Amino acid sequence: MKINYKFYVFVICALAFAAMAQARNLNKRTMTKQTEPRVLLETSLGNIVIKLYNETPKHRDNFLKVVRDSIYDGVLFHRVIKDFMVQAGDPSSKNAEAGQPLGSGDLGYTVEAEFVYPQLFHKKGVLAAARTGDAVNPERRSSASQFYIVTGKVYSAGQLQMMQQQMGNQKMEQIFNELVRERLDSIRNMQAAGDSIGLEELQNELIALTEAEYAKHPFQFTPAQMEAYSTVGGTPHLDGEYTVFGEVVEGIDVVDKIQNMPTGPADRPVEDVRIISAKVIE
Repeated sequence: MKINYKFYVFVICALAFAAMAQARNLNKRTMTKQTEPRVLLETSLGNIVIKLYNETPKHRDNFLKVVRDSIYDGVLFHRVIKDFMVQAGDPSSKNAEAGQPLGSGDLGYTVEAEFVYPQLFHKKGVLAAARTGDAVNPERRSSASQFYIVTGKVYSAGQLQMMQQQMGNQKMEQIFNELVRERLDSIRNMQAAGDSIGLEELQNELIALTEAEYAKHPFQFTPAQMEAYSTVGGTPHLDGEYTVFGEVVEGIDVVDKIQNMPTGPADRPVEDVRIISAKVIE
């Protein structure tokens, strides 16, 4: 039987081209997956470009939707605290009168918290979601539209060590309180029976359990946090409390202009600072 070499060469070439095309498509999908979308905020004080993190997909996609729905066009930076943050995204601020209280407007839904900590933390320039307090929002779900950009301040190594200790104590307190809630019925029964010895023994048991649980994951700033908070600055005490989902890549000087605006009641700038338009640019 005579072998048709031309046919085999054709097949091999076809398979090679198919493999190359598949590789190109895979690379294209990989690049698309890795690309972090960017949003341009044109404000009355200048332009700000924000990069959205792929590590927080729910917040990324929601922010892009809100931008594309033109929700941010015309809203104010309604809450500005120097050396802390600048906040915007209240839909009711678009036509707000001077002195009108702002900050309670929303879109009627919330976004599930996405804490990617300690990788994503509150260094200067990051974008994070505002939310209602723990008492009414124990899951720490985010506002659908309101966000803030961190300005913060620079901390010394000593200040960071002290803050680390304080935040560690807060974490231990949270663990202890959760253990207490799990045993609330037993505690109430002991209190009703006047069983002071039982209460003391339970307290000692819960303290031991708290210390053991905390020892598994003690609170400690990472080297990246220590470097950022001691150089560019930020707001360390917000870490793990609010979802961080992006950062300013252009226009941090504009953010500084906003944070330096004179403010009145409820930290609202006396002179309106407005997002003229927001659009996705990548």
